[in-house]
Amino acid sequence: MGLELGDRRARIFDISNTTTDGPPPLSKEELEAFTRFDLIYRSLCALMFNYVPMSGHPGGSVSSGRFVACTLFNAMDYNLFEPERPDADIVSYAAGHKALGLYAMLALRNEIARVGCPELLPPQPNLQLRLEDLLGFRRNPVTDTPLFRSMKAKPLDGHPTPATPFVRLSTGASGVGVPSSLGLAVGAADYYGDDPPRVHIVEGEGGLTPGRSTEALAAAGTASLGNAIMHLDWNQASIDTNRVCREGGQPGEYVQWTPAELAYLNDWNVITVPDGTDFQQIASAQRSALELDNGQPTMIVYRTTKGWLYGIEGRASHGAGHKLCSADFYEALRAFEEVADLEIPRCDANNPPCRNGSDLAVVEKCYWEALVAVRQAIESHTDMVTILAQRLRSARERVVTRRRATRPKAPRVEAIFENVAALEEAPDHLRLEPGATTTLRGELGKVFDHCNRISDGALMIAAADLLGSTSVATGGKAFADGYWNARTNPDARLMSIGGICEDAITGVMTGLSGYGRHIGVGSSYGAFMAPLGHIASRLHAIGNQARQEVAPGPYRPFFLVLAHAGLKTGEDGPTHADPQALQLIQENFPIGTSITLTPWDPQEVWHLVCEALGKRPAIIAPVVTRPSETVLDREALGLAPAEASRRGLYALRTASGTGDG
Repeated sequence: MGLELGDRRARIFDISNTTTDGPPPLSKEELEAFTRFDLIYRSLCALMFNYVPMSGHPGGSVSSGRFVACTLFNAMDYNLFEPERPDADIVSYAAGHKALGLYAMLALRNEIARVGCPELLPPQPNLQLRLEDLLGFRRNPVTDTPLFRSMKAKPLDGHPTPATPFVRLSTGASGVGVPSSLGLAVGAADYYGDDPPRVHIVEGEGGLTPGRSTEALAAAGTASLGNAIMHLDWNQASIDTNRVCREGGQPGEYVQWTPAELAYLNDWNVITVPDGTDFQQIASAQRSALELDNGQPTMIVYRTTKGWLYGIEGRASHGAGHKLCSADFYEALRAFEEVADLEIPRCDANNPPCRNGSDLAVVEKCYWEALVAVRQAIESHTDMVTILAQRLRSARERVVTRRRATRPKAPRVEAIFENVAALEEAPDHLRLEPGATTTLRGELGKVFDHCNRISDGALMIAAADLLGSTSVATGGKAFADGYWNARTNPDARLMSIGGICEDAITGVMTGLSGYGRHIGVGSSYGAFMAPLGHIASRLHAIGNQARQEVAPGPYRPFFLVLAHAGLKTGEDGPTHADPQALQLIQENFPIGTSITLTPWDPQEVWHLVCEALGKRPAIIAPVVTRPSETVLDREALGLAPAEASRRGLYALRTASGTGDG
């Protein structure tokens, strides 16, 4: 008896079996332009790894290059002049280890614009990723080599951060990129409604193996997140194996699904591309993805070879490459040199410091000479530049003429910050009478409800199957019942993120906050939320810091709710009543990015939340308990008023004696 999947809203098909009566998606001239561009791109990846020196991830950068180029120059609606344009499509590298490829691609796109459509380039250097900036690959701000300084190169981290224009998230930590990228898509879908910007997510099959990624795939399929398109680089190679997934009758060494099976299981549309190097298949698949209108997210699975034509393939190219200025390195560049009719500078006996890498200034000089050769190759291929530059113009025209409009009653997150800054006293409906009984978690839920009412629902709320138990469900009670679904229930404020899935909850909700139109709220037992939410929260904090380089402004808060916290949950036993959850969060983030809230009595909750929102950190972590509390008559007891808690550490009661006798 065979096992069959039940009905799906999604579709699955092989692009090579799809026939059309019209011409192929790319003309002969366009195909030649994309092919030439890819040769330059792959060669630049080889150069970057060589001269850094010998650092980065060349294999996956190379194998993803063709479908990323087609995405940027063919599938997206955006304006190169406006990296932060809110209604533009987004590309998000969930596969943060492909940063080498991301930087190479963005720098080459900048060169295409510089030569072919300079009017598209913003005048501010911080809004461009120039070829000169590649001198900063895997360098930090204190790098002191001559060209890095004189050319004011950007320090480009080994994994992406929003310090780079067009990068919205910090990614690279195990599995966080998938849920946080999907969080961007949630933010866009909820803010724009029927015609949201698309979020193009670049990932590899290894990035789907962490549990938080699978949880997030389930959430996106369940929520009909139709503006999410994942471009999956299925090269079967990870750091330790060349057979990640089951394939061709052979079991995988890590997992027993194919990416297509995993995606379709979770109600994603799936388009398989048997040859991920075939630009016509790639372009056809991407066009089909844009035409799908069933409301479900889409995964395009490109079968590729890690390190394709680099000279090192498979897992050996994951984080390693050719030795510095070796014969194999120059062999990898031979096709580029022949087509470009130039020669990359050679190391010889007269230049030993470059060959052994001991003199960084000499290596940098050789690196820059090689980058100049790449620039010359771009400038000399005018047909390629003309075709690709026109596609950048078309991308701008599409996003401008599309006129994406926000949905009616779209969230107004700034209303929250404006409101809480203006109020010192709690609103009447949040004031507590002495002698009343309530809970810390209950009062936090009421504050969330107030924030949502005044902002048309700028808080999106998720919990690990504990919405009612942790009281955060109260934050959505003024809106539609049930869980948010982009197509069938867009007015709800509660999200279903895989069930008991703290990892995915924090990933998706930090990505949602990172989009900038919402505040994400994730809740669970503090014993679980503090450790499981830490990685995504840390990347969100780093991302907010890094974003200041491109778009200075306030941080974008996310609520990490540590509920049922501490010894007051003692009846659940030490597995749940962990007294140390606060220690995992407090002072464990970059300075100025995180605030923990530890209300002593329910009257303090409003004041603490307002004070934290007024300071706008990246992470706000309320620590709230489960049991009921009696509201104290603080004045009668001679205690400081509840608003004193806004100062953080304060004197609850001061001695009144004279000290005599």
